[in-house]
Amino acid sequence: MKLLIISGRSGSGKSTALNMLEDHGYYCIDNLPASLLPAFIKRISSGDLDVSRIAVSIDARNIPDDLRKVPAIVHELRSSELDAEVVYLDASDATLIRRFSASRRRHPLTTETIGLREAINRERELLEPIAVLAGLSTDTSHMSVHQLRELIRARLINRTSSSLSVMFESFGFKNGVPVDADIVFDARCLPNPYWDAELKPFTGLDKPVKDFLSVQPEVISMLDDIKRFLQRWLPQYEASNRSYMTIAIGCTGGQHRSVFLCEQLQQAFADKIINLQVMHRELSNKETVTHHD
Repeated sequence: MKLLIISGRSGSGKSTALNMLEDHGYYCIDNLPASLLPAFIKRISSGDLDVSRIAVSIDARNIPDDLRKVPAIVHELRSSELDAEVVYLDASDATLIRRFSASRRRHPLTTETIGLREAINRERELLEPIAVLAGLSTDTSHMSVHQLRELIRARLINRTSSSLSVMFESFGFKNGVPVDADIVFDARCLPNPYWDAELKPFTGLDKPVKDFLSVQPEVISMLDDIKRFLQRWLPQYEASNRSYMTIAIGCTGGQHRSVFLCEQLQQAFADKIINLQVMHRELSNKETVTHHD
């Protein structure tokens, strides 16, 4: 039986993730009291329901003491035959404040004396015991609802085995480094198509930019070096029981060089990594999450 524990701060996208999982056959429970999780799993495992995949949301609406017990509960579940995995969603404080302001929803920890910003900070502290357990941590600050759904589809629903899941993520340094990146490569030293008036309107997904970058000696050298590094070290990460790796490549705006490099790396590792995805963070108006099975 597969168990996904979905957690994260309010406004980070937990409901979107849970709804997506439910649409794809998971038996889902929102806001499950953490102390009831072992009994819930025991009841589901009794055989009365034909359920093989479960997703539960555990968040700051729980009793604080129960949240502190989650690591021990997860350890107990993992010691059985249950395949238990923790997924943690988060976003920057500014993003969460903006989302709550736009939706006019009340944060679950706000009171007459605790404002929104203080509640968001308090929530981070309460959820820390769960956050450190996460096999997959995702920053949704720059994601649309559509992008988050595609990410859940690619990294969780379409995951075809228990082997290491790898995502190549392009980004623009001007918008910040992805906080969920495990490895970051800086491509800002490479020739920039942005300064070519004919290439500027395109992205690294388009043929004119690909033709330009594919013949640049510096681009070829960096691409070869990254390939060698990953070929050497990804097996070591997998051997250390890592389930997910996010490899981020950044350029100034996240439109050209980083996009091109991520696409090239996906092609290079497509026949070596079973669970492989690419996301282009700054290409918000395009289909930016793809996967290879």
